Parts: sequence; structure tokens; C-alpha cells
Amino acid sequence: MEHRTATLRGINIALGIWLFISAFLWRHGRGEFTNTWVVGALCVLFALIALWAPRARYATAILAVWLFVSAWTIPVLLMATVWNNALVAVAILVVSLLATEAVVGRTRAAPRA
Repeated sequence: MEHRTATLRGINIALGIWLFISAFLWRHGRGEFTNTWVVGALCVLFALIALWAPRARYATAILAVWLFVSAWTIPVLLMATVWNNALVAVAILVVSLLATEAVVGRTRAAPRA
């Protein structure tokens, strides 16, 4: 299960990096620019922390909810930013909420006397 956890956190790291970079790829309003790069950086940070402290993935999920809401409420210059941030937010949320805890194995039956 550790491999799956690393893969899921790796996806969120990649999404956070994309979000961070996308803030610099095209014109943004001041608020949406700041929001995009800060949320991207925090997503990377919390996804890295979640590799060792799995509950940190919930912080990433909260960031995703914030990103989605803010994509539609912060004044924008381009709709491309709204859609980019909204879609990335959905992806981050889904990946953050995927279960990574190991399933407890079968229990052994008590030896018969």
C-alpha cells in the first residue's frame, strides 16, 4: 500500500507544481495570480508532508475546496485561469480523498484442541 500512497501524493505534488507554474504562464489579475501560486506551493508542501503524515492529505483537500471556490469568486482577467484552477482543484480533491490506509489482513482462526 505504500507504493499507492506515494503515487497518490506524487500526483498531488505534480498538480501543485502545475498550479504554481501556471500562475506565471499567462496573464492573471493580482488576486488570482497570488492565489494560484500560493495554493500551488502549499499543495506541494502538504502533499510532501502527507508522505510521512497521511492525515496531512486533508489539508490538501481543504486547499482544493478553497481553490475551486476562489476560482469562481476572485476577479479574473481570463476564463482560462478559472477553468484551469477549477479543474486542478477537482483533481487535487479527488486524489487527496482517495483512501491510502492499509487494510487489516485476515485474522487467523484459533488452533483447535
